[in-house]
Amino acid sequence: MKVTAKKVRFWYLVHKWTSLVCTIFLLSECITGLPLIFGEEIFDLTHKHIRPADTPPSAVAASLDNMVAMGRHLYPGLKVLFVGWDEDEPRVFLDLSPSYDPKPGEDHNLVFDAYTGKLLEEQNIPIGWVDYAFKLHTELFAGFPGELFLGLMAILFVASLVSGAVVYGPFMRKLAFGTLRKEQHPRVRWFDLHNLIGIVTLMWALVVGLTGAINTLSAPLFGLWRAQELPRLLAPYQGRPMPAQFASVDAAVTEAQHALPGMKVTSVVFPNPVDSSPRHYVIWTRGVTPVTSQLFTPALIDVETGNLTVAKALPWYLRALEVSRPLHFGNYGGLPLKIVWGVFDLALIAVLISGLYLWLTRRKSAVEDELGKLAELEELTGVAA
Repeated sequence: MKVTAKKVRFWYLVHKWTSLVCTIFLLSECITGLPLIFGEEIFDLTHKHIRPADTPPSAVAASLDNMVAMGRHLYPGLKVLFVGWDEDEPRVFLDLSPSYDPKPGEDHNLVFDAYTGKLLEEQNIPIGWVDYAFKLHTELFAGFPGELFLGLMAILFVASLVSGAVVYGPFMRKLAFGTLRKEQHPRVRWFDLHNLIGIVTLMWALVVGLTGAINTLSAPLFGLWRAQELPRLLAPYQGRPMPAQFASVDAAVTEAQHALPGMKVTSVVFPNPVDSSPRHYVIWTRGVTPVTSQLFTPALIDVETGNLTVAKALPWYLRALEVSRPLHFGNYGGLPLKIVWGVFDLALIAVLISGLYLWLTRRKSAVEDELGKLAELEELTGVAA
């Protein structure tokens, strides 16, 4: 089947209007997304910390129970929310808060040496500009409605990419790939630049657009999982209050490691009646290979008996979310891949700005002149539908 001029006109209009609707928001996403790609590196440069002591390979990890006890001794009126491990250094983070649903800035974060158990420092890190960039990037400071709106913009962006790819061939049929007509009117040069960068970054932009749309569904997807799984798991504990005394955290971690061999424990979420189980440690583990390191599996340990309740992989839709998150920000391949993502991000900004320029400087005939020329042909030969 051949692509007729009428079909090209249709796809051109799709490309034009989907692009116009989402361009400003995509510019915001690209600009705020650039520092988020290098968020860890920016944090390390702007926040100095006390390094843990050098330890031999045979060193044994310090007791988590002692760290928790020290945190409760220092802040007897606060609740322990979670224990987490630093991915880059042998450090353990203990997070305490006055409530189970803390507001920004209410947390108290204690940092311990993972092997000596020594309290290194207390990090009450204020909200910085990268945090504001993250809020703007993910929700436009509008909470869940903002997330859904950005998801719609991501879908429109994908539609503009697909339609742009369809019309690229007919518009560039008489020109060699990469041609920039420097001798032409500036608007023609911008048009060529827009097409060239757009087609070069097409696959990357599709990946980022699709993963961005998936990421905006994180709240309802996790809500669906909690609504489906937690009631069934917590049914035997219905009506029973949170225990006054908790079982050993060290023993709970050991139990989870036995249940999930080959997985690495990343954090322990303490009983929480607000958004978790009031009767369990939720111990999160991940794989150890570059790909599986982004796939997490939880283990629920009874906080009173220390016995395993369940250790089960997340459902497919949360697996898709787990894969999309690091792929969206280029977190799979360390700094080299982040640099590639940053270069493509800048290229996409150039595409958006050039497209905006073409729209703002449009003339009466504009691109439709080319469509008129195409319409003079019965069919566009050599271009597949």
